[in-house]
Amino acid sequence: MKLHRPLLTLALALTVPLNACGSDDGAEAGGNDPVCVAHVPSPLFAPLYLAQDKGYFKEEGVEIELNPVAAGQDAVPLLSSNECDVIVAGFSAGFFSALDSGLKLKVVGSMSVTNADEGEDPPAALEVDSDLVDSGEVESPGDLEGLKIGVAGGLGGSGAYLTDLILREHGLDITDVEVSNIANSDMPAGLKSGSVDAVMTSAPYTEIIESDGDGIPLATVPDGTSGTGIIFSEDFADTDRADGFFRALARAAQDLQGDARRLKENVQPVADAMEVDPQVILDLPVFTWLPNLAPLPDQLEAMQRTWIDAGQLQYDEAIDPAEYVDESFAESVETTE
Repeated sequence: MKLHRPLLTLALALTVPLNACGSDDGAEAGGNDPVCVAHVPSPLFAPLYLAQDKGYFKEEGVEIELNPVAAGQDAVPLLSSNECDVIVAGFSAGFFSALDSGLKLKVVGSMSVTNADEGEDPPAALEVDSDLVDSGEVESPGDLEGLKIGVAGGLGGSGAYLTDLILREHGLDITDVEVSNIANSDMPAGLKSGSVDAVMTSAPYTEIIESDGDGIPLATVPDGTSGTGIIFSEDFADTDRADGFFRALARAAQDLQGDARRLKENVQPVADAMEVDPQVILDLPVFTWLPNLAPLPDQLEAMQRTWIDAGQLQYDEAIDPAEYVDESFAESVETTE
């Protein structure tokens, strides 16, 4: 197997939890404890690292503490037990199960959103075993019926939702394939060994798979899709610090629009968070963010449809987004045209 050292360095950084740390050396905001942010270390969440590095949180009178988790579903218990205030990660069936059980959480924003107009490779793709594609056995996602697909978090993870979106465009859905719960970091090896027939994953793992010749990107999710977002606990959402926290994040997102994403001052904080050379980040497919990080309620409703159909939720009708989505934070953000 080729080493692909820069990509493997990033892949390893994404599998090893970062030490939780405060973002600034200033005093606690208003005499309160730092805002605990449960996050999955990933370039998907660059606005978080940029806002921290540039002091935007501090300017808003907010001190943060980063608490790394392996997946979005691991963060929900931290909010339910009041151990953390904010989740910046992918959505999961566990999040909606928590809502159904009565836990009051608020989705206040989105994170990385696919944008085909950028003219570059998308950051996530359905990678299919190259042997299956070369033989003609699999020519489109519609040929994956009955085959095994590796998805981080299994049926209850955001990857299952993204896979379902692709399959539905080709006459199938997530129940027509066998889903195997595989960590993103293990997906290149999974395809190479033949333990799965395809994987739904993102950069840098897509890059490793394709460079090794083990997989071919057969499809990407529709333009404008996001499986990630920002969640506030009920108590935190009602504080002034919540407003400041969101403003700082959105300010960083605005710094990352267009070609500005590749400026050294915007790449370095992400590289530092991932503990890799900045060139590794520059070599990845481009990630994009809405300038006001607006939440996407229609997609949250579609996620529930995926997990209801897959038997991952114990209710039959999707919870109305109006009950758990708060668009006021994004609506109050001033954006420049």
